[in-house]
Amino acid sequence: MKLQQLRYIWEVANHNLNVSATAASLYTSQPGISKQIRLLEDELGAEIFSRSGKHLTKITPIGEEILSIASNILREVDSIKQLAQEHKSPKSGSLDIATTHTQARYALPDVIQKFIHKYPQVGLHMHQGTPVQISEKAAEGSVDFAIATEALELFSDLIMMPCYRWNRCILVPKDHPLAKLERVSLLDVAQYSIVTYVFGFTGRSKLDEAFADEGLEANVVFTATDADVIKTYVRLGLGIGIVAHMAYDAEVDTDLVAIEASHLFDSSVTSIGFRKGTYLRGYMYDFIREFAPHLTRDVIERVMAMPNRQDREAYFSDFKLPVL
Repeated sequence: MKLQQLRYIWEVANHNLNVSATAASLYTSQPGISKQIRLLEDELGAEIFSRSGKHLTKITPIGEEILSIASNILREVDSIKQLAQEHKSPKSGSLDIATTHTQARYALPDVIQKFIHKYPQVGLHMHQGTPVQISEKAAEGSVDFAIATEALELFSDLIMMPCYRWNRCILVPKDHPLAKLERVSLLDVAQYSIVTYVFGFTGRSKLDEAFADEGLEANVVFTATDADVIKTYVRLGLGIGIVAHMAYDAEVDTDLVAIEASHLFDSSVTSIGFRKGTYLRGYMYDFIREFAPHLTRDVIERVMAMPNRQDREAYFSDFKLPVL
């Protein structure tokens, strides 16, 4: 049994059993991968994949167990490499982050600027996507950190730690009727067409829950993943905008009024996470600390030692998170 064989079966499983795509991603040949998988199965005396002719069709039950163990082995091998690299070059390496547009555009720029200044030899790569795409990238190990707000149940294989709370605001033109009210109610909001985030992005579920709890229906006429796009369509008169408050810039958005909406919608929590068993380099701890100051190295290591998600959630329940 070779590490290369374990890498091949893991990569094939994560490329939807497409050996050609796996070969392309690993810069090797399809016959070479197929041969090594067969050799491993012959050695084990068990089929990892079911086949129809030359095509892989599904992972066998024992294959699922083998892949789970292989994943742990490959992760430990990667940790050994990271440990050696940390010893040899503590301030060089790479850091891959998967997150949504809102986090990348509004929450992370200052953090990344400081990080790059401190670690100029660390290549930092940003991957934007949906919560599903973010969780998949983190689970398969193609990124180091996942930063997300919505659908955290998708991240069950990751150690997720809360970073900060944030609220929403309602964006309207200066002459809009809502801008003249002292305190806007949800019923007031329900009278207008709404432009907001796509469901599954940036706390959108909190908006839908608020309307449902009041027996109201949100008249959402346009959705987007990008707050700047939402603001554009508010300016065009398509509707009122509901966005993360951090997405409003008083110096740039001078033609719009941001109406406080924290009393209308529950706040959302943005979390950062990584795969269980990940070896965190020194600069990785620093990045997390810069993004969320309460997540010190001691706190992170304590959380990493906790056996299950419930323990981690209970630990953070007493933390007073900052509000953006």
